[in-house]
Amino acid sequence: MNPLVKAQMDLLETRLRQLVQSEVEFIELIGEDLLDAGGKRARPQLVFLAARALNLTDPREIDYAAVIELLHSASLLHDDLIDNADTRRGKETAFKHYGNVVSVMSGDYLLSRLMVLLADFGADAGQFVRLIGNTSRTICEGEVLQFQVAALGTYSIPNYFSIITGKTASLAAAATLGAAMLAGADDATKNALETYGLEYGRAFQIQDDILDLMSDERTIGKPIGGDLREGKATLPILYLLENNNEEALDILERRANREGDVARMRALVKLSKADEEARVEMRRRSDNAVRALEVLPLSPARQALEALAQKESQRVA
Repeated sequence: MNPLVKAQMDLLETRLRQLVQSEVEFIELIGEDLLDAGGKRARPQLVFLAARALNLTDPREIDYAAVIELLHSASLLHDDLIDNADTRRGKETAFKHYGNVVSVMSGDYLLSRLMVLLADFGADAGQFVRLIGNTSRTICEGEVLQFQVAALGTYSIPNYFSIITGKTASLAAAATLGAAMLAGADDATKNALETYGLEYGRAFQIQDDILDLMSDERTIGKPIGGDLREGKATLPILYLLENNNEEALDILERRANREGDVARMRALVKLSKADEEARVEMRRRSDNAVRALEVLPLSPARQALEALAQKESQRVA
């Protein structure tokens, strides 16, 4: 956690505990499990760092960060069910423990909580409802497009970037853009922070996808090749397909269901240096994020945002 925003992050944790409370025990338990699992709270930190970069003093920033985290948490509940995931951050997923209905409805409960928060934003409520509504739509489109591409075999780099923009980058952009909106920033500043969020989010997802195939289970905390087994063509694999690698296409289309398929795909990627090519693209997106911030005054918060983007190339899990 960046020390610049520790006070805000502490307030956020308290607020989130309040928001997941319910008279229905299973809903409350799932909410508490999500909070206890923690993670880095990366998206709320984007809200707070962007706010500090703009010298924002608005108590609504805590609730807006909570909105972003609740939307993320709801999407995780739904994603785990869709992916049939057994664990999340080393713990049994909610739908495995409580069942499909409880998991889905608990995700919807979190969405209802964030809607009420936004409704209390006063005269500005409409623009924030619109932002979060559009972000939710984009996330859903990205997730469904990912399954559509896997089902129809319409693998392409443009489709890949539409997917990662929807499922990951759009929420990061909503975090930083929302802070600019709270600050009453001008259009140039809002555009800059939205661009930062999009490009940082894309860099983050590209790195995640590289690690899913090219890292190891001990480092990333889950079996490698998970995306491949779900028929998801990530960027290193797409570079292989662009070069008409029929073996890679065969492995992808059968979802690596033969022994040794994941290892063979790793070998093909390394041999062609497709992983290095993907890292070049990841660093380009990271650099784009840093450049977008040049319209902001130099400050510790701006430097912290820049550092987040630059660290993607070193992230190993």
